[in-house]
Amino acid sequence: MSSTAQPFSHRVALVTGAAGNIGLACAERLAAMGADLALLDLNGEKLEQARASLSQHDVRITTHTCDVSDSEQVGSVVDGVAAEMGQIDFLFNNAGYQGAFAPVQDYPADDFARVMNINVCGMFNVLQHVSRHMIARRFGRIVNTASMAGVQGPPNMAAYGASKFAVIGLTQVAAKDLAPYNIRVNAISPAFMGPGMMWDRQVTLQAEAGSQYFSRDPKEVARQMIDSVPMRRYGSIEEIPGVVAFLLGDDSSYMTGVNLPISGGI
Repeated sequence: MSSTAQPFSHRVALVTGAAGNIGLACAERLAAMGADLALLDLNGEKLEQARASLSQHDVRITTHTCDVSDSEQVGSVVDGVAAEMGQIDFLFNNAGYQGAFAPVQDYPADDFARVMNINVCGMFNVLQHVSRHMIARRFGRIVNTASMAGVQGPPNMAAYGASKFAVIGLTQVAAKDLAPYNIRVNAISPAFMGPGMMWDRQVTLQAEAGSQYFSRDPKEVARQMIDSVPMRRYGSIEEIPGVVAFLLGDDSSYMTGVNLPISGGI
């Protein structure tokens, strides 16, 4: 536990997808604000790298390899976190999978099922098990990672778009169900974030998928994407953690069921 009085001192944050770029960046911000961390991810090796990168912070950090799509496994891990850490105050429900890029008539059915299983069922599993511990203490703050793909359905992304629409709906329902227990549930919707692997992947796969909306040239696709953003740039991963911290903190105390775009004006 941090010895310095900080906004999130004496709070425990559970972060899923913690070994990925967004998860790790947000875990970094929460630790800097004094929160103890329970980091969950499917990739155990990257999870330990994440722990090492956060070790300069004077907070407790535990790591847990977990498949969020397995409800029984999630329940066991969450119960273990609550027992070991003493409580779970914050949840950044962030684990996800982008899936394939193809027009709906050609989209691979097995990939559609995988995306929905991770992004929707997995998010539900974590939210359900964590909320039960929060209900017992009548306190909790939850942020789900949605996407602008769940606000304006993108071409060639049937599974991802549908899954993120579902995340926003789940957020709104959970906000109502959990409000009587002093638990707030909100979502964030990042748009184009770069540079890095996810940006490059999306640009490349949209070009390969082919549509009237994007060029076949990845460099031209990148320009087209940026031109669709009023601020005329992609966002930085570092522009996400402050929004998450705001939604978990007291400055958003009268906000629940809200989806905040991080989109450059889209």
